[in-house]
Amino acid sequence: MFTRLLRKQPKQETTTLTSLDKLNETLEMLEKKENVLQKKAYAEVEKAKAYTKSKNKKAAIQCLKKKKLYEEQIAQLGNFQLRIHDQMIMLEGAKATTETVDALRSGSSAMKAMNKSTNIDDLDKTMDEINEQTENMKQIQEALATPMGAAADFDEDELEAELEELEEAELEEQLLQPATTAPSAGPVKVPAGRVPRIRTEEEDELAALQAEMAL
Repeated sequence: MFTRLLRKQPKQETTTLTSLDKLNETLEMLEKKENVLQKKAYAEVEKAKAYTKSKNKKAAIQCLKKKKLYEEQIAQLGNFQLRIHDQMIMLEGAKATTETVDALRSGSSAMKAMNKSTNIDDLDKTMDEINEQTENMKQIQEALATPMGAAADFDEDELEAELEELEEAELEEQLLQPATTAPSAGPVKVPAGRVPRIRTEEEDELAALQAEMAL
């Protein structure tokens, strides 16, 4: 029965709205009749008072009987209105229930569609592909950073030793430069008893070679 309710929901919603409109119209009609009867009952009471003053007891009693009849009709109309109110409340509740179920069904369908497009197998596959592409990119970057050709054959230890030799030669050249490039300050006075040292030819060749390397 609940399934049939869901399947016929659009048509049923139209029927519910039509029924609510009809009940509202009937309720307004009953309220108008009730107001008319209340006015008639009030009028009979006023007539009974007038007949009582004129000592027409029989006419006064007749007016009170009519008032009683009107009051019975008013009470009956009140019961009808109560039944209509009860029916309207039930229909409005059923309409709210149907709309709620329809909204839940729509949400469920949307959730199913989302789960179908993003199931766990596809997610695992996607994550594996991302990890694989990331690993491939790392390998490519490592390959690009690896020396190739003649640069790959260089001996790092040999290069380090050569660099140390250059540093030692530079230091030695700096130690020898003051004796050859220092500005002239006049004749050098040699203390008595000391003979100035004369550089050998080998030392001159070494100094010349270091000067060329510095250029």
